[in-house]
Amino acid sequence: MKLTNSIGSILQIIADHPRSAPKNNYNNSFYALSFSTINEQKVDFSIFKGKKVLLVNTASKCGFTPQFAGLEQLYQKYKDALMIVGFPSDNFASQEFHTNKEIQKFCTINYGVTFLMMKRSDVKGKHKNPVFQWLTDQSANGWNTQEPTWNFCKYLISEDGHLISYFPSKIKPMSRKITKQLDLK
Repeated sequence: MKLTNSIGSILQIIADHPRSAPKNNYNNSFYALSFSTINEQKVDFSIFKGKKVLLVNTASKCGFTPQFAGLEQLYQKYKDALMIVGFPSDNFASQEFHTNKEIQKFCTINYGVTFLMMKRSDVKGKHKNPVFQWLTDQSANGWNTQEPTWNFCKYLISEDGHLISYFPSKIKPMSRKITKQLDLK
């Protein structure tokens, strides 16, 4: 029931948000991006304005998969100031289910995931989704060219839409390297 309420709350925010939100004053804005959820609902990233956003490429059958528990813990602790957005991908060693329905069921049953999960897509290579294109294009994000090297790489966006950090897979969600950038002073 908790998962249904959390997803319902996120989807209500998406539904209530105006589609014609004003753009930032700089080119290649994170807030100009959009993508579809695991349930095929389009999300305009302008709804994230004023919150930090942690974007993570995920996989259901990986040695790092237990990080879903840490991501959920991080989300629950900081959800007033942080959005976590998971991007299931099968780019590394065929470690993701084939359908969004299988992925969602796995994440819900095994880890109680309530943060936003997007539809399965590529996060590297020539078919990389537009969000990961932005995250790995220095001319768009201002500094980073690092593609995910494996599942559970993390990218942190500031409250004003700037990419501020990249964390490789081995950095756990509740590590001090991440939480120190979330702690409000």
